Parts: sequence; C-alpha cells; structure tokens
Amino acid sequence: MSEFWDAYDAEMNLVEGVVLVRDEPIPAGMYHLICEVLVRHTDGTYLIMQRDARKNYGGYWEATAGGSALRGETPEQCAMRELREETGVTADALQELKRSTIPQISCHYVEYLCITGMEKDKVTLQEGETSDYRWITAEELLNMEDDQLIHPHVKQYIKGE
Repeated sequence: MSEFWDAYDAEMNLVEGVVLVRDEPIPAGMYHLICEVLVRHTDGTYLIMQRDARKNYGGYWEATAGGSALRGETPEQCAMRELREETGVTADALQELKRSTIPQISCHYVEYLCITGMEKDKVTLQEGETSDYRWITAEELLNMEDDQLIHPHVKQYIKGE
C-alpha cells in the first residue's frame, strides 16, 4: 500500500494539488516533511531506542522517534503520531526545537521535544522499527560516540538546555 505525502515549496509552504508518493522521485523544487521527537522524562533522563537490525543503521541507537508526515498532517500531528507509533508515548503538547531544510534529499525537518512523566517501563516499541530502549542521563547521551547514534545532532539540544 502506498504512502502519500503533501508537497511543500522551498519555504515550507504547502503546494496545493500536488501529492507525493513514498519511494517515487520528488519533483524538482518540491519537498516532503519529516518530523522527529526527542523524549525527556520529567526526571531528566532521555529515551533512546535501538534500530531494528533489518533497517538501515540497524543496531544503532536513536534519540528521536519520527518519520514522514502523511498527507493532510500538520508537523505537530505527524510528530505526535510517530511518537505514539514508535514508543507508545502520548503527548498533549510538544515544544518545537528547530526547523531545517536539506535540499539534497528534498526534505524539510521539524524537530520537537516531548517532556513526559510516563511510567518508564510502559514504552512500547514498534515491530520492525526498533528492538530495544533505554532511559539514559543527559551526560550518558552526550558521551555516546557519534557512530553509535543515528542522529548525533540531537546532542545540541541537550547541551542547550
């Protein structure tokens, strides 16, 4: 079954009447939206998840849940859906951290922070996406080697808090 995305221009404005299809080329000048969520517990620890061995970067750890926005989703709706699907964490609100564009891969990224007081053993991993999880301190996350962490840029948010 195909996954459909909205198309955006270079300034992240929705392009009406254009639908992008996952795994099909994105037309020149068009972009799709990806959202990521960094999860911090109210006790100050961060959730990291280990990528399923069958995926790209299998065995690496990631400090964000995320993925592509489906057609009709706002960035926040995408982030909340991906967070719930990949971790079981539900959020009433997210704090936007950053927006960026990567023209080489035709993507706009919106990154969020979720602060949760959930019971730490209630994380539910999405089959085929992740195989393990841990809650670690900011210091432990900052000390992870970049080749262990898929998106080492998340460290900048922790340093800034």
